[in-house]
Amino acid sequence: MTDKLAVYAAVVESGNLTRAGERLFLSQSAVSRIVEALEREYGVRLLDRTNKSVRPTAAGHIVYQHALKAKDLAADTQQRIQELRAEPVGILAIGAGFTYGEYLLPHVMAKFVREYPLVHPKVTIMNCRRIAQRVKDGVLALGIIEGDDLPEGVFRQPFAEDELVLVVPPTHPLHDHSTVNLPDLADERWILREAGSATRQIVDRVFLDHSFTPSWRMEFGSSQIIKESVIAGLGISLLSRWSIGAEVQQGLLVPLRLRDYPVVSNFCTIVNASGFRPKVVTTFQEFLTAYTADDGHFAHRLPPG
Repeated sequence: MTDKLAVYAAVVESGNLTRAGERLFLSQSAVSRIVEALEREYGVRLLDRTNKSVRPTAAGHIVYQHALKAKDLAADTQQRIQELRAEPVGILAIGAGFTYGEYLLPHVMAKFVREYPLVHPKVTIMNCRRIAQRVKDGVLALGIIEGDDLPEGVFRQPFAEDELVLVVPPTHPLHDHSTVNLPDLADERWILREAGSATRQIVDRVFLDHSFTPSWRMEFGSSQIIKESVIAGLGISLLSRWSIGAEVQQGLLVPLRLRDYPVVSNFCTIVNASGFRPKVVTTFQEFLTAYTADDGHFAHRLPPG
């Protein structure tokens, strides 16, 4: 029955018996016999036929939806059986926030796929709020986020520490300081990430803890444009120390810490709390934790601690 349903689904999607046969490497007459056999089994006509095309009847639409579910079930069964293999295999759909996704994940993923060549990563970069929702909805198998603003039904596991530091251009009057007081920066032009990003959530919490309100602030959609804006002298910002290593080394940005207030948070993996977790996902989580535990990774990118 399942093979017949697969043929029928191909007919509906192709809109033509001949094209469906070409897609399945079957003759047109063989396809026609399979459809007729299904119609006899169900006792209804499934297709309206013309000289050039076919389209499903009302009953045919029901059978087509059943065929799609059977196809999904077969794929899920195959995936679960593959989980029993010694080596993870298949698509790894990951969503990552901008900081980790743009500055760290490429290096992690390069090593991961060298070790597990049968894994095919599919990476989406977006702000953490959207990633969490897509993990909850089952669109993504795993998310890498920063912060703790999560919907219910998502399981969070920290795996690495991050620190936000104040960044100024080398021409800034404070460039030769190692620490600064936040209240002294009220008249500065602040450049912040957009609402919904993890970095913005952390910065808002810092401002709230200090009852601090900048006189002038702007919102930009990525750390990269913020860095370029700070370099250009447009303003100052709080950014992840992982994201500014190259600019610090080149002398384009100067990192400063807030006095007596380290701005520390965690990178976390998130998965759907109730869903099946494929081996490719659990393997990547274990790899990520072990890889990040090596203090030597990316050390050249960090500003002085």
